[in-house]
Amino acid sequence: MAKQKTRWVCQNCGSVQVKWMGRCPDCNEWNTLAEEQEAPEPTRSAHNTWIATSEAQPLNQVATSRHERISIPLDEFNRVLGGGIIPGSVTLIGGDPGIGKSTLLLQVSGLLAAQGARVLYVSGEESAQQIRLRADRLGTLSDNLYVLAETNLSQILGHIERMHPALAVVDSIQAVYLEELASSAGSVGQVREGATALLRMAKSTGVPIFIVGHVTKMGTIAGPRVLEHIVDAVLYLEGERFHAFRLLRGVKNRFGSTNEVGVFEMNETGLAEVANPSQVFLAERQAAAAGSAIAVTMEGTRPLLVEIQALTGPTSLSLPRRTANGIDYNRLLILAAVLTKRAGLSLATQDIFINVVGGLRINEPAADLAVAAAIASCYRDRPVASDLAVIGEIGLSGELRSVGHLDRRLREAAKLGFTRCLVPQMQCENPRGGAPGIKVIGASNLAEALQVALI
Repeated sequence: MAKQKTRWVCQNCGSVQVKWMGRCPDCNEWNTLAEEQEAPEPTRSAHNTWIATSEAQPLNQVATSRHERISIPLDEFNRVLGGGIIPGSVTLIGGDPGIGKSTLLLQVSGLLAAQGARVLYVSGEESAQQIRLRADRLGTLSDNLYVLAETNLSQILGHIERMHPALAVVDSIQAVYLEELASSAGSVGQVREGATALLRMAKSTGVPIFIVGHVTKMGTIAGPRVLEHIVDAVLYLEGERFHAFRLLRGVKNRFGSTNEVGVFEMNETGLAEVANPSQVFLAERQAAAAGSAIAVTMEGTRPLLVEIQALTGPTSLSLPRRTANGIDYNRLLILAAVLTKRAGLSLATQDIFINVVGGLRINEPAADLAVAAAIASCYRDRPVASDLAVIGEIGLSGELRSVGHLDRRLREAAKLGFTRCLVPQMQCENPRGGAPGIKVIGASNLAEALQVALI
């Protein structure tokens, strides 16, 4: 009898090694190599045998029947998916532990079941009784919502094929396993082959499937990177665990845009939609406080007004501290250097702390001017005008650069009662659109902008 061969597979990056090592040589992670049995190589006759099971056809003869999206009475959720759920699609939802992934999908399942559609919710991590307790709290009980506590993926696929639900949820992909594979649940092989089996089931039956995926300490989906390539859409539920707000963001979507974001608020009855996020984020703002500025940022196609707070103070260390919560740390270092060199602020002996209120994270450079204005406001102890919103990207020479979608940003600022908006001079001279009731003020460089912004 031939000896069974084994190999060592990294559970973080999927690389294969011939022997065990404490540290993976490819991703440099410790204690991630797991032993797996090596599948036998196919015989030569299997390679040479080919039986046609499909047929190529001219592209212009392919039917262009449109998929009718399944609309959920949760507008923020529909927005991120591009208008609704596509039949036969596979969507992966990731996020930190306890952020609300299972809560959101149970809400979506309950809302769809309330419309008369049959929904199957599969949990490999919780019992049916635990899911019932959560459904009681969320108010999503329905005769059309079926729950299955199962980890055997073959059994799960059989239930989906037999029931043919309007929606199936698998929570989570790291908890289920295929009997054909010798490795344990959550391994690279199990996650990859399990996702592939669910994809085949979705495409053959037309049942849309949502998959919950765990994340690593770096915030990315756990398991092989090929998992994100297999599915049709990848969504991330973001936010601080101890903040009420959650952002549902798409990073991949074969049926829509990845520029949309949904805003939710966690409460006792689950995740509630936030119809006007800007108003919520500014609800507790102190108008005359030094070190605060209002930035108008874009989350996809939606403009958001957020408060950026800054705190500066003399440092007791040889190297001053720079702490950024909600913006990129390296961007803060650049802005501090520009403020020192181009605006005359002596920040080399100052600790700087930046916070974006509400637990949001801003990635676009249009918030540069608001961050700089908040730092200068605290350093000089002069508040930013309460009726002024700030928009602009800052270059290394201190110039203000144009930003996109200025007309949408101005309309959102005017809607919330702001009467003035500070923008780069180029866009003030050549405005595209605008908003009634708001005065646009231009500045060509950082020094001019701070003279206008600070009272």
